[in-house]
Amino acid sequence: MFVVESPIGPLGVVVEGDVVVGVRFGAGPGTDTAHPASEQLRRYFTGELTDFTVPVEMRGGSEFERAVWAEIAKIPYGEMLTYGAIATALGDPGAARAVGTACNHNPVPVIVPCHRVVGAGGKMVGFGGGLERKRKLLELEARVALTRAWS
Repeated sequence: MFVVESPIGPLGVVVEGDVVVGVRFGAGPGTDTAHPASEQLRRYFTGELTDFTVPVEMRGGSEFERAVWAEIAKIPYGEMLTYGAIATALGDPGAARAVGTACNHNPVPVIVPCHRVVGAGGKMVGFGGGLERKRKLLELEARVALTRAWS
């Protein structure tokens, strides 16, 4: 694991070879590295990068959780979906809470953007990294998307 300093605190990044298999909030002191994930995360936080291309492997999780992670990976930069919309997309409109639980179990947050999933009406609820981190991530993306739209 290596640590990437970010505006939302240090992120521990777990890699196997070139593949990212985990991102952890609040990682302790560690060394940074020249790994592509480190560079892409830095560029994401400066607003230069809107789509991660680093290889990711989503390990563990139930079949339902893996389906949720695949859906959240599709949410475009600067946009949000509700837990209910994802549940509906997966064919189970009543599974919004289960979608929330799956988001909380996302092994690769930020890169697989579970912060883009919000409650009904856009309400800021639930995030494994804490609501303040979620707010900062959404604000960053909104600011960058708006700046690009006006450029």
